[in-house]
Amino acid sequence: MFTNKTIVVTGASQGIGKSIAAHFATENARVIGLDIQPIQLEGVEYRKCDVGNFEDVIAVFKKINEDYGAIHALINNAGISTFKSIWEVDEQEWDHVLDTNLKSVFICSREAARYMSEDIRSIINMTSTRAFMSEPNTETYSASKGGIFALTHSLAATLSEKEIRVNSIAPGWIHTGDTAKLRDVDHQQHWSGRAGEPADVARACLFLSNPQNSFITGECLNIDGGMTRKMIYEH
Repeated sequence: MFTNKTIVVTGASQGIGKSIAAHFATENARVIGLDIQPIQLEGVEYRKCDVGNFEDVIAVFKKINEDYGAIHALINNAGISTFKSIWEVDEQEWDHVLDTNLKSVFICSREAARYMSEDIRSIINMTSTRAFMSEPNTETYSASKGGIFALTHSLAATLSEKEIRVNSIAPGWIHTGDTAKLRDVDHQQHWSGRAGEPADVARACLFLSNPQNSFITGECLNIDGGMTRKMIYEH
């Protein structure tokens, strides 16, 4: 399905992005990881790129097209989170989070779409369940992820003329560290009986990118063990 297809994954040096890149590589795709940090992953080609910078993104996608031809799928995964008091957030931090998380989705999607002329033609954006529910002092991150949710269906509408599908994934608690350090309650509070793992998101990217699922576009898939549907009461 993905053999020799060009799949671009942003933020692929660690965590969810690294797992996504590895899963596509296992499917024999030509995986190109964009990040400001080096990517050391077998089967993944690293290209340094500040995905929140228009010039960097325009240049890197042009070069990918020159080297390999059509781009088949893009996974917009790059993101940062800084949680602090609303009274302490300065303009530089606000801009940094919004540029990295939200602006990157717009410019990477636009530039990848220029070169999507063959099968698959899929863009997947990583939003978050924090686009729909919140804890205190998460304004910058929540704003960026809410923006990604809305941008996804806007892009799906615009890019439908090019037969490009655009969907988003909203991960909940995806534990990227040592699962042995999680408590029983961490797992038990999920209907699934466990906290999430990066592979849960990676497998969903394979599913949404599969052209057999071409009737799915403009959609957001929550991967959260049921948490956003769970009613919580104090007894």
